[in-house]
Amino acid sequence: MNYNFDEIIDRRGTDAIKLDRCQALFGTEDVYPLWVADMDFRTPDFILDAIRARLEHPILGYSNVPKDFFPLTIQWIKDHHQWEVSRGWVGFLNGIVPGIAFAVQTYTNEGDEVIIQPPVYYPFIHVVNNNNRKLIYNQLIERDGRYEMDFENLESQITSRTKLLILSNPHNPGGRVWDKATLSRLAEICAKHNIVVVADEIHADMTLTGHRHTPFATVSESAANISVTFMAPSKTFNIPGLVSSVYIIPNPDLREKFVTFLQKSDLTGGNILSYAATVAAYEHGEQWRQQMLEYVEGNIAFLKNFLANHLPQIKPMMPEASFLVWLDCAELGFKDTDELHLFFAQKGKQGLNKGTTFGPGGEQHLRINVACSRIILEKALMSLANAVKEL
Repeated sequence: MNYNFDEIIDRRGTDAIKLDRCQALFGTEDVYPLWVADMDFRTPDFILDAIRARLEHPILGYSNVPKDFFPLTIQWIKDHHQWEVSRGWVGFLNGIVPGIAFAVQTYTNEGDEVIIQPPVYYPFIHVVNNNNRKLIYNQLIERDGRYEMDFENLESQITSRTKLLILSNPHNPGGRVWDKATLSRLAEICAKHNIVVVADEIHADMTLTGHRHTPFATVSESAANISVTFMAPSKTFNIPGLVSSVYIIPNPDLREKFVTFLQKSDLTGGNILSYAATVAAYEHGEQWRQQMLEYVEGNIAFLKNFLANHLPQIKPMMPEASFLVWLDCAELGFKDTDELHLFFAQKGKQGLNKGTTFGPGGEQHLRINVACSRIILEKALMSLANAVKEL
């Protein structure tokens, strides 16, 4: 089956965050909303059909996880990431960001130190601060157009109060697919200091041509022993509103602590429609996934070529995974990131993520989401190019 990713779908009137918050964020609703990390592609029919089929029954009562849910999840991970996950390691999770918050509360106490590696997905910052933990920045280094980890800085920051490191794998917003050598070195350092690594691997299924995701827990026995991994079909199949994720924790002691927290908080179950969507995605989704990634790669190539030809002042960090592109806009000459952000929105009609929200290293950067019709992407970029000409 050939899927149509050129289709333009009007999301107005659906309570879409990327539309409804434009006025507050950008001072105008007249923008191309290329910020929130969901897709403007139609959620695939096999998922919508599964939801419709479930809705044909007139009762939406309390329900168990379907018997196919975990076997299909485990098989998907094996097939796509060569990770043999035991059934006892995995459980349902109501969202990856909540899962990170649960992990912070499970494995640390107030005042303990939690390391993140900015610029990085901004909820990492909020989760740590909101739980009264001390945030430690192990800032990434940009080298040859992609991010690398600064292990010397990492080791210098660790103290007896350092209990947790939150890893974005693949990296958001830089799109880096961390290689085995990098992850092994990270595991070695964290294991030596008894630091739990919480790996957000939500973009794992969206690696681009020539790249392969390596789950953190698979790089060594030490990594497996300190790892808490979160995965989900939500980004890949455009179902984030259904909130369906899983945790994978090989270490029985870490797993028992996490499960106990979930049980005490009565957070162990999901909803009927998220279950149905996940089963459908993992049972029928491979062809759609491959075609979607091919289209996204085409959009990334279009963006790269457009910027090179019309806006060479803007330098994209070419992603190795996902549909998010990190833009270095320093050569445009704005005094700060706030001014840059507003110019893009109010003059260029592009509603993008402001780089400073991702922490240190985000200055003079913006993040763009290219998971949209190529026609929309072209119109947005043309609008920006015209605005820059008037500077």
